[in-house]
Amino acid sequence: MEPPSASPRAGRGPWQELLLAVSLLAFWNPPTTAQVTVESVPPNAAEGKDALLRVLNLPGDTASLTWFRGETALPTHKILLYVIDTKVTTPGPAYSGRETIYPNGSLLFQNITLNDAGSHILQIINQKFETALIRGQLRVFQSMSQPLLTASNTTVTEDDSVVLTCSSSNTGVAIQWLFNGQILMLTDRKKLSQDNSTLTIDPVRKEDAGKYECEVSNPVSFRKSDPVRLDVEDKRNSTGLRLGSIIGIALGVLLGLALMAALGCLLLHTRSRSLIFLRVSPCCDLKELRSPASTPGHGAASRCTYPRPLLVLQELQHPEKNIYCQINHKAEVAS
Repeated sequence: MEPPSASPRAGRGPWQELLLAVSLLAFWNPPTTAQVTVESVPPNAAEGKDALLRVLNLPGDTASLTWFRGETALPTHKILLYVIDTKVTTPGPAYSGRETIYPNGSLLFQNITLNDAGSHILQIINQKFETALIRGQLRVFQSMSQPLLTASNTTVTEDDSVVLTCSSSNTGVAIQWLFNGQILMLTDRKKLSQDNSTLTIDPVRKEDAGKYECEVSNPVSFRKSDPVRLDVEDKRNSTGLRLGSIIGIALGVLLGLALMAALGCLLLHTRSRSLIFLRVSPCCDLKELRSPASTPGHGAASRCTYPRPLLVLQELQHPEKNIYCQINHKAEVAS
């Protein structure tokens, strides 16, 4: 079967006729450029940077090159058409203004976006109107934003548990945990969630105290969180108080009891002296009132005497009784 004529018609250029013919023959002509390959430079592109789909081993009899966005070579997905002989570039519906095609078929993306990621199809048509489709792949990643590290509690007690969470505004990131600037070693007590975003330590030990960080990354960038410091206190007893607190409370109670005992002794001593002297005085006044008038040649006789030791002892033993007022004054007068 001979290819259709390429003679020009009114309103239609010769290469447009050629493309129409190629579209009719594309499904029955076997590819003759299997050695052609497309590679992405760089393999992983950062959003906002430039990336190139570089074509290698382009055949020398190539007539035209067309790039399509996506998995299929549909007219609505056409980005750029390049004709080798005329060096004319024609944009298609999927052209964004950031793409440039080169004579060797390579396609440059400037200020690449996440929407540019994925498959792109290169259609090669040779001078025999044979066609081949070559697939290229763009991998585009965001630059990392700083993650946020939070803790359920930054001061914990031994045998308690703590949960640290690493949050990132980026998607598809890898998360790594650091402890005191080194990669965190996982143990039976330190476990990560399935997506590595949550670290659980249960139970907490004294050696877990220190600085924690999380690092998020993708193939083009990485960022660390601000550090979170974890403090671990001594284990509390069943009352919920630390041993030091219990000792302090016990010492305070003992000191209070000692002060109360000293104050009690002081009050008892003061009261005993008051009872001795205050209870003697009224009896002396009473005895003076009951004593007979002074005899001639004698002054007024005062029979008030200091209490005997036995009376003092009785007063201390029986403070509710007035021992001194029970003295037999007649016996004293007779004497």
